[in-house]
Amino acid sequence: MHTAFRPAPPATPNEEAGRIGVLLVNLGTPDAPTPAAVRRYLAEFLHDHRVVDLTRWLWCPVLHFIILPLRSPKVAKNYASIWTPEGSPLLALSKRLANGVARALPGVDVRLAMRYGNPSVPDVMRAMEADGCRRFVVLPLYPQYAASTSASSHDAVMREVLRWRRQPELRLIQDYHRDAGWVAAVADSIRAHWAAKGRGDRLLMSFHGIPQRFVAGGDPYAAQCRASAEAIAAALGLGESEWALTFQSRFGREPWLQPYTDKTLEQWGREKAGTVDVVCPGFAVDCLETLEEIAVENAHAYVEAGGTALRYVPALNDDAAHVDALAELLRRHLAGWTDA
Repeated sequence: MHTAFRPAPPATPNEEAGRIGVLLVNLGTPDAPTPAAVRRYLAEFLHDHRVVDLTRWLWCPVLHFIILPLRSPKVAKNYASIWTPEGSPLLALSKRLANGVARALPGVDVRLAMRYGNPSVPDVMRAMEADGCRRFVVLPLYPQYAASTSASSHDAVMREVLRWRRQPELRLIQDYHRDAGWVAAVADSIRAHWAAKGRGDRLLMSFHGIPQRFVAGGDPYAAQCRASAEAIAAALGLGESEWALTFQSRFGREPWLQPYTDKTLEQWGREKAGTVDVVCPGFAVDCLETLEEIAVENAHAYVEAGGTALRYVPALNDDAAHVDALAELLRRHLAGWTDA
């Protein structure tokens, strides 16, 4: 089968060099907190071979006849509990973050796309191309690299570019897990939380999990999460006994990265650990996994197990320090393009 190449857009005065575009990519969100919208979103997400790498003949029947019918209504209720007048928190906060980065990078066309759902990577890239962008820096909004997140975002970009007759110059950012500006921003957010509410008895850094076999296959995600946590702890002046790292949001029956966030909090509750502060440094903006899974579900489970309270430290979102850190990271990757 031959690929149908898309024709190049009309020439512009700056056609040879073209405009510089920055594409920020986040995971995505349903269009509405309804079972139908959630089902469409989960179907796209869980069809990605980077996310679930089982053979399709086995996985697709399980997905469409068991998982989607059973999970979509439950997940829709969870989304409804965090939905805002602006819509999905992940989308609304990602838009604010992208707008902040755009203001910090005058002369650069900064836009936001979602890996799954809307606005899609192909739609946003085509709009940028139509507006004269010929050079792209792609920044997945995941500080730590994982094939199921960062690489999947890059896949979507490159699949779209395969359709273009005139392909753009591309720079793909893999991660920023030890970026000094980002580490400082996370550490400052924890300090601000402590200044406002007092310091908790324990600090937990919870990252999204992935299957252990992904790491065994060469994925650097676990090592990068550990490096991020250690850098944040060092910036706060914490010793090894003053914080812990865990992994949340596991799915299915196979082993995922451990220790698990929920199991750790249940154990701490039984130990009467007091007040626990939880920060999620792998999430650029707040979303279902932070606002509902951590701040509600795990907070309730911790108290039920005997703990005093769980206090969630918000993601960096569109905080000025976060905007500045990402803008500086992008300036380094834009170096060499003289009109950046």
